[in-house]
Amino acid sequence: MASGRCRVLGVLRRVGQASAALARLRDQALETACQEALVDAVWCYRIVPLDSPPDAWLSAGGVSLYAPRLLPESGRLTALACAVCTIGPALERRVRTLFEQRRASLAVALDQLGNEALFETARRMQDRIALAAAGEGLSVAGELRPGDPGLEASAQTSVLHLADAARIGCRVSDGGLLEPLKSTSMVLGVGVDLPAVEWSRCDPCPSRDRCRIAAKRRPRAEGAVAR
Repeated sequence: MASGRCRVLGVLRRVGQASAALARLRDQALETACQEALVDAVWCYRIVPLDSPPDAWLSAGGVSLYAPRLLPESGRLTALACAVCTIGPALERRVRTLFEQRRASLAVALDQLGNEALFETARRMQDRIALAAAGEGLSVAGELRPGDPGLEASAQTSVLHLADAARIGCRVSDGGLLEPLKSTSMVLGVGVDLPAVEWSRCDPCPSRDRCRIAAKRRPRAEGAVAR
């Protein structure tokens, strides 16, 4: 098992904006997040060996997940990488306060910044998982998050259990949401000679062709992880 922490606000400072007004709001949101330490980007993951030969139901660590999309066309699936990351609860609390103060523009900008910070944290976490697997002579392919086509939302509790998400203070609320809200979890296939993945979790979305986030998640060269 592994966990980590990263600084993502410096990366986001370099991301451009379409208009001067949006740029000013984003700069104000960045300054607020930095001065008030609103982003605490942390992650944890475990690479859990399969308990039995893979089929549509993948069993690992005493838990079964129905995720046939992770079955590779070639190679051998031997484990699941279960991971969780969060930027903590401080930013979402600040956003609520700003809305209460009727400073909606800054609240929205800060919330969007939080989404970007969470995406950057998840990307770095995936890179760490791929490096850890490569160190064992294994490859990583695919990415499913609870609620995606191919992995039911009800799998959230199991994924957090396998990732040992309590280490970073993440849990599933009674309503089925992750807490803190700016958190995300995922399952990736790990194994021997896994092929490059040609699908993305964004494929079913009708807005994928014009979405900046979807563009980042499109499959890359062989050995890359689908976003």
